[in-house]
Amino acid sequence: MSVASALRLIVLAALWGASFLFLRLSVASMEPAWLITFRVGVAAVFLSAVALFTRRKFDWKAHKAELLVLGVLNGAIPFVFYALAAKALTASLMSIMNATAPIWGMLLTMIFMRQKPSFKGLAGLLLGIAGVALLVGLDKVSTKPGAGMAILASLAATFCYGLASVYTRMKVRGIASFDMAHGSMWAATLVLLPFLLWIPAPHTMAISPVVAVAVLGLGVLCTGWAFLIYFRLIQDIGPASTLTVTFLIPVFGILWGVLFLGESVSSNTFVGAALVLLGTALATGFSPRALWAKKAQA
Repeated sequence: MSVASALRLIVLAALWGASFLFLRLSVASMEPAWLITFRVGVAAVFLSAVALFTRRKFDWKAHKAELLVLGVLNGAIPFVFYALAAKALTASLMSIMNATAPIWGMLLTMIFMRQKPSFKGLAGLLLGIAGVALLVGLDKVSTKPGAGMAILASLAATFCYGLASVYTRMKVRGIASFDMAHGSMWAATLVLLPFLLWIPAPHTMAISPVVAVAVLGLGVLCTGWAFLIYFRLIQDIGPASTLTVTFLIPVFGILWGVLFLGESVSSNTFVGAALVLLGTALATGFSPRALWAKKAQA
């Protein structure tokens, strides 16, 4: 892996880790539906600007069904779930729970694609469940009012990510990665807009400069720009190497939470995070040794 790709990987993890920080900063002032509509809408506009600047054309009508499903499963629903979770959970805990997405992906692949699980896959699934159980059972945050529903919302969000990955493997063909991200963000925006008719708009006076920056950060940095880096990495180093970002996101999620929100991290948080990440590595078949050998051959 080149130095440039390594730096992109770190930046991507930092951006996606920061999304939990920005959610915590903004969710108290905005209803989740409004916050996430702004997030996907800003990302869609940003990606449209990139497409216009690069003169990139795309046949939206030919893939509208796939983009709609991806917009719902990979954007609208999980983003709203995380916004709901941010009302009660810390950025640190949400970033760790986010690492369960590949485990859901493995489980759903077993169900829908009828693939028999390997011993490592089953071990990873059990370790991931144990890690989540440890976090839920011993983390002080889990005892706060509303924390139970927030934890379920986080797991529902990662379930959607896993479902989206399986759907992409089974149904999505002939769509470039950038176009997939671009189209799905517009689809997510269009899906969420009608719900705003029944939800009171945020009061302008409640939107402080910090909240405004957090919302823009979610849309431009953590969604739009992050997607560009993500797909550049897939092109440069391949999907397997890009997957290592899953293991870096909790590091930055915890770091930003401690630095900017004053969150405390206990020893059981680190143990639970280690179990979740080890389970994710086993469930996805990730092997640093094999990855290094593949790079050496290249």
